[in-house]
Amino acid sequence: MKHYSVFSHLYIFYSSVFIIHIVNVFIESDTLNYIIGILALFMLVISFIGASNLFRILGIAFILIGGTVFTASEQSLIEIPGLLTSNMSLLTLLAMLPWMNSVVRSGRFDRSLNNLLNVNVADLGKLYPRGSITTLTLAAFLNLSAASISQDVLQDNLRTLSKKVRNSFISTATLRGYTLALLWSPLEILLAVSIFTTGADYVSLLPWLLLIAGITFLLDSLWGRYHYKKYTYESPESSAVSMKEIAKKIIHLMFALVVFLTLVITLGNLFDIDFIFTVTILIFPFAFVWAQLMRRGRSFWVIGWKTWKQKTNTMQNFVVLFITLAFFANSISGTLFLEFIQQPVLAIIEYPFFIFVVIQLIFIFMSMFGVHPIATIGILSGVIATLLETMNPISLAIVLTTSAVSTLTVGSYGLVVQLTSMNVGQNPYRITLNNMPYALMFGGIGSIVAYLLL
Repeated sequence: MKHYSVFSHLYIFYSSVFIIHIVNVFIESDTLNYIIGILALFMLVISFIGASNLFRILGIAFILIGGTVFTASEQSLIEIPGLLTSNMSLLTLLAMLPWMNSVVRSGRFDRSLNNLLNVNVADLGKLYPRGSITTLTLAAFLNLSAASISQDVLQDNLRTLSKKVRNSFISTATLRGYTLALLWSPLEILLAVSIFTTGADYVSLLPWLLLIAGITFLLDSLWGRYHYKKYTYESPESSAVSMKEIAKKIIHLMFALVVFLTLVITLGNLFDIDFIFTVTILIFPFAFVWAQLMRRGRSFWVIGWKTWKQKTNTMQNFVVLFITLAFFANSISGTLFLEFIQQPVLAIIEYPFFIFVVIQLIFIFMSMFGVHPIATIGILSGVIATLLETMNPISLAIVLTTSAVSTLTVGSYGLVVQLTSMNVGQNPYRITLNNMPYALMFGGIGSIVAYLLL
C-alpha cells in the first residue's frame, strides 16, 4: 500500500483523538470540543488518502451538499470544526471493538463452537439451523470474523457436495445467522448508529429486537430444513465432538454477554451516560478481566494488541464517512434545505407502514450499489428527524436497524458479501439473489413490529 509507513502508525493519532474525546465527554469543555474538531479535520484529510473510492465519493458528496447549505446560511468558517465532532463517539466505539474480538479468540471459543458443525446429522436440512446458530453465537462477539470462520469449516465439511449446493448452503446459512446476531448485539455499529440517530433507549429496544430475531430465525430455519433436506450429509470421520463441551462454551459466552449488558445498563443509569459511550468505555476493562479469569491474559494481549493496531490503522473509510456525515447533518439542521427534504415525508405522514416499507426498500436499493447502510442512515437523517416529531423512537429505531442489518446479506459490493464471494468462489450477484427473499422478510417483520408499537 502507498504511504505504508504513515498508515502503519495511524493508530497513534486516531487513538489520541479518541482519548481526548472520552475525557471531554466527562468535562464537557467547548474549547476542547473545538480542538477535537480541528483534529477531526486532520483525520479527514489523512484518511482521504487511504479510503476506498466509494467512501471518497460519499464523503465528497456530503461535503459538497453540506458546504453549499453552510455557505448559504452565511455562517462563519470558524464554526466548521464544531460541526465535525458529533459522530466521534461512534468512531471511538469502532476503535474499541477489536478488544472484545480478541478475548473471544484468546479463549478459543471460535474453535470450540465450530465443532458444532461436525456433529453427525443425516442431511443438510438438519445442519442448516446449526450453521446459523454457530455463526450467530460467534457474531455476537466477533462480528465479521464469525462469518469467515464458519464458512471455512463448512467449505471443508461440504467438499463432497456439488459446488452449486455447497455455495448456496454456505451463503445462506452463515450470512443469515450473522445478521441475526448483529440485530441486537450491543457491539454492533449499525445498531449503535440507529440508537444514536433516533435517541431510542436500548433497554426498551432490546426485547423487540430479540423477538424479531427469534421469529426470523424460526422462519428461516423452517425454510432451510425444507429446502436442503434432500441433500445427504456425512460429517468428517475424524470428528469426535463433545456436545457437553460445546454446551459449556455456549453457556459461557451467553453468560458473559448477559453480564456485559447488565453492566452497560447499570453504569448508564447510575452515571447518566448514553448507551454508545457506556459500551465504548466498558469494552476494554471487561475484556481484560474476562481474559484474566480464563487465565488467558498473555494470549489476550498478544492477539489484542496486534488486532487493535491493524483495525485502527484501517479505519480510514469510516473516518471519512462519519466526519463528513457529521458536517452534512449539522449543516442542514434547521435550514430550508431540511424543510425541502421533509415535504415528501409530510405528504404521507398518515401512512406510517408505507413509510417503513419505503425506508426498507431504500436501504436494499442503495446497498446494491455499494452504499454502506450507515451512509444511507445519514442520507435519511433529515427524514428521520421529521418522523421523530410524530412517531415512537423505538419504532423508527427498529425499522432502521432491521433495514440496515438485512442489507448485509444482499449488498453485492458490501464487505460481507464480497468476503463470502471470495471464500466460496461464488458470484456476489448470485449471493444477493439467494438472500433477497430473506432480506425482504427480515425487514418486513421489523416493519410490522414497528407499526404495532406506534
